[in-house]
Amino acid sequence: MTFSATSPRPQPTARPRPRLIATDLDGTLLRDDKSVSDRTVAALAAAEEAGIEVFFVTGRPARWMDAVADHVHGHGLAICANGAAVVDLHAGGRMLEVRPLERDAALHVVRALRREAPGTAFAVEFTTGFHHEPEYVPLFMDGIATVAPVEKLLHEEEPGTGAPVLKVLAHHSELTPDGFLALARTAVGDRAAITRSSPTALLEISGLGVSKASTLALCCAERGISADEVVAFGDMPNDIEMLSWAGRSYAMGNAHPDVVAAASGRTVANNDDGVAVVIEDILAIGR
Repeated sequence: MTFSATSPRPQPTARPRPRLIATDLDGTLLRDDKSVSDRTVAALAAAEEAGIEVFFVTGRPARWMDAVADHVHGHGLAICANGAAVVDLHAGGRMLEVRPLERDAALHVVRALRREAPGTAFAVEFTTGFHHEPEYVPLFMDGIATVAPVEKLLHEEEPGTGAPVLKVLAHHSELTPDGFLALARTAVGDRAAITRSSPTALLEISGLGVSKASTLALCCAERGISADEVVAFGDMPNDIEMLSWAGRSYAMGNAHPDVVAAASGRTVANNDDGVAVVIEDILAIGR
């Protein structure tokens, strides 16, 4: 989704070479047709060859990572579900770490949105798969899903016996995307983290403190990498914390205005290979 005009190519910088590149996928690394361009594939490979780790940091669940799995080199790790899971793409998306949304917090969110935004439809992303209410229209077909009221989906016979919840999704057919986000954050308070990455009024609810930024920070700390050594890319509100945390960050030419305000720089749109443009500049490719 394009919010503003395409920006010019970033100017070369004299900054030290980063140790890690963190990039969102949809609307950022991927073109609108969900492909990875040859130019971007070459840039990612060149970064890894130069000793710069590349992390894909996305709202997608692990099972939707096929589009980029072949382009992860070295460690093979990705951060999925807005920071709720760290997965090994070399091992078919096996989850190495999970930062769940507790079910009582999820139910608090559901009750608050049912009260403040009647007509909200819910879905739940578990570590074991995706399930939704009858009124919720899934974006992708994920095989057999349980279709039931969200309260039933979140119910456990005994506490702790159900699969961990990665995130709850909430969709409203009449509210504006940013309006729904603001309403939900006010209604829910400090019980959960709420963001969005869709051009529609679809919210993504995670555990309090769980975000792309916080999980990326944990992964970097394990590697002795500081925020100043990270370059990040994004386009939507779920990228804002990550872009604010990284030492260098780029909003795409198609980014949401709030993302542009949060980033320290700007590149061209995803369809113009904006991530590759910056990587080429960092590596002085073609100069």
